[in-house]
Amino acid sequence: MSNKSPNQDALHCSVTVNSPATTCQLLAETSGLPKGRIKDAMVKGAVWLKREGKKERRLRKAKYALKAGDLVQLYYNPQILSQNAPQPHCVEDNQHYSVWFKPAWLLSQGSRYGDHCSLLRIAEKLNRNIDYKLIHRLDREASGLMLLAHNSKSAHLLSGLFEKGTIIKRYFAEIHGTPVIQGDGLKLTSPIDDKSACTEILTCLPGNTENTSLVDILLHSGRLHQIRRHLADWGHPVLGDPQYGERKKTGPGEELRLCAWQLSFNSPFDQKPQYYQVSQRFLPSPFQSLLSKIEANPEKLLKKQ
Repeated sequence: MSNKSPNQDALHCSVTVNSPATTCQLLAETSGLPKGRIKDAMVKGAVWLKREGKKERRLRKAKYALKAGDLVQLYYNPQILSQNAPQPHCVEDNQHYSVWFKPAWLLSQGSRYGDHCSLLRIAEKLNRNIDYKLIHRLDREASGLMLLAHNSKSAHLLSGLFEKGTIIKRYFAEIHGTPVIQGDGLKLTSPIDDKSACTEILTCLPGNTENTSLVDILLHSGRLHQIRRHLADWGHPVLGDPQYGERKKTGPGEELRLCAWQLSFNSPFDQKPQYYQVSQRFLPSPFQSLLSKIEANPEKLLKKQ
């Protein structure tokens, strides 16, 4: 069965296998697409296999032997498959986890339509001996530091830190307007999706253009789009935010002005404090002046929750 999407070139093809077959051949016959396109879609993670008693997974081998009863699905969107991924940078790599800088427009993980433009897949291709696990996410349009666990046990321990709120997460944002922050900062605490949330503004300085500001943010919780929603509700949305701020389509070169610039925590593996910060080399240019001013006051680099 094949269904066209509103994008005329995109389609979803779902096949329940009746007799043994090879994946590429079966999908080509069912979808009407050339085998070359099927193979490309498979390599990029757009084909899924569900076998009885097994967890659904991406299927990448064109000549994979299918069995009767298998369910194979192709999520084909040429616009997604033709995209090129900006390259991440590994900041730290140790036995249990690695820390990566994710540039804007790189996904944290893939979708049904592919994973070739995701941090998780790129890490897997760089080191096929590691079973990378995603611990947390950053919006595609945002940049910053991300943790990847190297196995299921490490993922469980690191996820526990996020659940307990013991990982310190700092963000830079460039926002509309020029708010005045008094004293030790400001906490935005309106609930998100009926759940408690807290976004703390630590520092606010004049922005790079008229009527904009640069802010240093400490995230106390991790709700969906929390920073973007809190700042928009405050009346100072993030620059380049088409969902909660500016109502225009963004693309490469117009990234969301939001960067996760600092991570710190006590390692669950040896209990030693760990501290990671985006270097000037990778920090988006709008935030370099803000980082320089914070580094001039070392007591502001580490912030206890």
